[in-house]
Amino acid sequence: MKHLKGIVHRTPLLTSESIDNMTGKQVHFKMENQQKTGAFKVRGASYKISQLSNQDAKRGVIAASAGNHAQGVALAASKRGIEAKIYMPEHTPEAKIHATRAYGATIVLTGESFQEAYEAAMKDQQQNNRVFIHPFDDPDVMAGQGTIALEMLEENPELETILVPIGGGGLISGIAVAAKSIKPSIQIIGVQAAEASATYNRFYNKSSAPLQQVKTIADGIAVKQPGKETLPLIDQYVDDIVTVSEADIASAMLYMLERNKSLVEGAGASAFAGLLAHGKHLHANRIGVVVSGGNMDVSKMPIILNLASNQKVRHLA
Repeated sequence: MKHLKGIVHRTPLLTSESIDNMTGKQVHFKMENQQKTGAFKVRGASYKISQLSNQDAKRGVIAASAGNHAQGVALAASKRGIEAKIYMPEHTPEAKIHATRAYGATIVLTGESFQEAYEAAMKDQQQNNRVFIHPFDDPDVMAGQGTIALEMLEENPELETILVPIGGGGLISGIAVAAKSIKPSIQIIGVQAAEASATYNRFYNKSSAPLQQVKTIADGIAVKQPGKETLPLIDQYVDDIVTVSEADIASAMLYMLERNKSLVEGAGASAFAGLLAHGKHLHANRIGVVVSGGNMDVSKMPIILNLASNQKVRHLA
C-alpha cells in the first residue's frame, strides 16, 4: 500500500447498531464513499499510474469513464504531473465533468454511452500513443482496488464474508485475491444489478454473450460484459454472485441516507442491497460490506424515492 500513501484515504470501517439489529448480523461498512473523489476508483488508477515508467509517463494517459474512474485517473495523473485526457459520454452529469476537469484533465464529451466514449478513447490512444488506463480490466488496477480488503482485514481480522458490488469485475477481483491471500477461509460474494447481470450470467453459465442493453440506477456497475482479465479471477476466488432489483438498490440507498446519514450512489449501495435481499441465506455472522462510492446525481432522487416506496426493507433477524 506504500504506493498509495498520501494519495488515497484510509476510509473508515463503520458499524450500525440499527442495521445489526435488523439483519441479525455484525455488519461492517467499508465507506469508500468517503474516499478522495468520492469512490474507490482512485485506488486502482493511482496504483496503475504509480507503476508507469518515466518514459511511459511522458506519453500521457487516456481513459474513458462516466464519472468515478475519470476523477480517479485525473487525480492520480495530477499527483505525478502527467497529462490526462478523459473521454466521457455527452450526458455525463455536470458535477462529474467539473470535478474531473478540476483535477487538471482534458475532457472530451462524445457519444450517448460509456461504450461510445470507450471506443473514441481507444481510437485516440492508437493514434497518439497515450497509455490507456482501463477502469477494471487491468492487473495493476485490480491490485489497487485490492487494498480495500487489506485495510478491512487489518482492522477486523474476524470478518467471515465480504459483499462487493460487481460491474466489470475489477473491484471484486482485487478484493478477492487480496482477502484470500490473508484469510483463505473468507467468503467473497459479489452483488450485481439484475438489470446489468452479465457477470452473474457468465458465473452461472446462463449466458456468455454481452448484454444488449443495461438500464439501472446503479450506473457505476452498468457494464455489458465482464473483463477478460477479471473473469478467471472471479471464477477462481469468488464464492457466489447474487443479483438485486432496482427497488432493492433504491431502498438500500434511502436507508443509508436516512439511518446512517450517508449519501451513497446506486453502485455503492448494491452490496448493502445484497445483504438486505439475501442475508438470511448467509451463514456468516461477521460481514463486511463495501460501500463503493457516493457520487450520486441528486436530481435522480425522485426516481429513488419512487422505487423505494414500493419496497419494504426486509427484516432478516
